[in-house]
Parts: sequence; C-alpha cells; structure tokens
Amino acid sequence: MEGASFGAGRAGAAIDPVEFLKQPQTLLRVTTWIFSIVVFGSIVNECYVNKDSQHPELLCIFNENESACSYGIAVGVIAFFGCIFFFVLDLHFQQISSVKDRKRAVLLDLGFSGFLAFLWFVAFCFLANQWQRTTLTRGFAQGADAARAAITFSFFSIIIWVVLALRALQRYRLGTDMSLFATEQFGTEPSASYPGYPGGSGVESTETYQSPPFTETLEANPKGYQVPAY
Repeated sequence: MEGASFGAGRAGAAIDPVEFLKQPQTLLRVTTWIFSIVVFGSIVNECYVNKDSQHPELLCIFNENESACSYGIAVGVIAFFGCIFFFVLDLHFQQISSVKDRKRAVLLDLGFSGFLAFLWFVAFCFLANQWQRTTLTRGFAQGADAARAAITFSFFSIIIWVVLALRALQRYRLGTDMSLFATEQFGTEPSASYPGYPGGSGVESTETYQSPPFTETLEANPKGYQVPAY
C-alpha cells in the first residue's frame, strides 16, 4: 500500500466497515473474544458443583482445586476485555497521524498478544492436569462437559493469540522498513544537499556574443569632413 505505515494507510482515510470486518485480524479478535466467553462462562456456570449429597458446598470440578477455576476465570476475563480494547484500537488505528503513536500501538498489541498466549498456555496445562486428577463422582459428572469445553477452548485460544502476536510482529517490521517522509527530491543521507533549479543541458555554450544589430564602429575621422585649422 502506497504511503502505508504499520499496516495501515495514511491518517484520515475513510474507514470501510465491511472491509474492516473482513480483515483476518478482526476475525481473529472476534473469535478469541468468543472463546474467552466460553471458557470463563463454562467455569462460572457449571464447574462449581456439589461433590455428592453429603457435601452441599460448591466445589471446583477441577480436582476440587479452587485455584484452577479462579485462574481460568481470570484469564478469560482478561482476554475478554483485551479483545474489546484492541478491537476499538484497530478501528481507530488509521486515524492515528503520528508514526510514533502507531509504533507504540503495534508494540502494545505484540506484547499483549504474546502475554495472553502464555497465560492461555498455562491455563490449558493447569486445567488439563487438574482434570486428569479429578475423581468423577455423581455430582462432578454433571459438569464434565463444561470442564472439557474450558480445556478445549483454552487450547484453541493459545493458537489464536500466537497468530495475533505474529501478525503484530509483521506489522511492526513492515512499519520499520518504510518511510513516509522520503521523497524523490531529497537525498537519503543527512548531509545531502538540496537540489538546485534545473538548468539547461549542463554544457557551457562556446558561442561568442555578437554586436547588436544596426551598430557600426565609429571612425575617428569620418569621410568628407576636415578638421578646421586655427
């Protein structure tokens, strides 16, 4: 894209909502936003169950480990609000006129996406490990599907956030390889001089000047005229 910076066009260009929604980055954000809802929604609604009739208190289905449920909910909520924030940032990214501000936004996206990919990796490993150690009682069996859904979508979230991080890295590299202010008239070196006005062919003319027309050399004594003697 001519005049693009960090994957977007020049500031102030009109935004096409349809094209924006069709962008792979937008689709990825919406997808991981839905995944985050599935994870923390499943844990909150169905992963706190009664172990049996003799234990009326609600326990975390993941090996009765409260930390596992709390961690899964926390990561899901962070991803939920993070997706909303970066969705809005992507929507207004082209309106950012400063190249430095665009660079900061892309670096923030890169760092957050990488961080979320790590958190989801830990969540997947933690939940899967605790689920393997869970003894399914009659009460726990009721929330088994929700527990498996939380583990599955945690794994899918890792992949999507890694892809988002790679796309942010690609945008960063694209931005550092471009220059919005370079023109054909100015040199690339700091010490380059400004070009002068265009001259002719650059070859000095060898022609000599001629006398103006209708001009004759004056004679010292014109013909037919005598100097009087005194």
